[in-house]
Amino acid sequence: MQHIHDAIRNISDFPKPGIQFKDITPLLADPAVFKQTIDCFADRHRTNRIDVVVGIEARGFVFSSALAYALGAGTGMVRKPGKLPYKTYRKTYELEYGTDTVEIHQDAFLPGQRILIIDDVLATGGTVAATTALIEENFDVEIVEIDFLMELGFLQGREMLGDRPVFSLLSY
Repeated sequence: MQHIHDAIRNISDFPKPGIQFKDITPLLADPAVFKQTIDCFADRHRTNRIDVVVGIEARGFVFSSALAYALGAGTGMVRKPGKLPYKTYRKTYELEYGTDTVEIHQDAFLPGQRILIIDDVLATGGTVAATTALIEENFDVEIVEIDFLMELGFLQGREMLGDRPVFSLLSY
């Protein structure tokens, strides 16, 4: 686990002063560490019969695709408006200063499928809470767990997810 932690680079004052950005690009560029990261998630879910791994735009796609491959599952995408070419369901959610929206294809899942949601970071929790609500409101599926590479606990994003099962590989 220490190799994974060490592969995440801290960038001060990005994207604005006072922010300590956690840059995952070194982790993704190192084949051994990236494989170890995906293996940690795959080992966690190997016996859970996951049907679809859902990634949240955009870094979540990197993890969802690799993890879906490792689990023999399909992969789905939750994106910002206007990025998906087929009919979509959408969920608009509140931000500190405004709103944002996420979308998913209307045929993303079959009834009864077991879904794993994954993203790179759990920060304030707004996007993943909207993603979870979007899926729960429009599909008859089971969300097995919501996983993250890392969680910024001081932002209390986990509270946005209620009693849903959440796992973070790393916590800050």
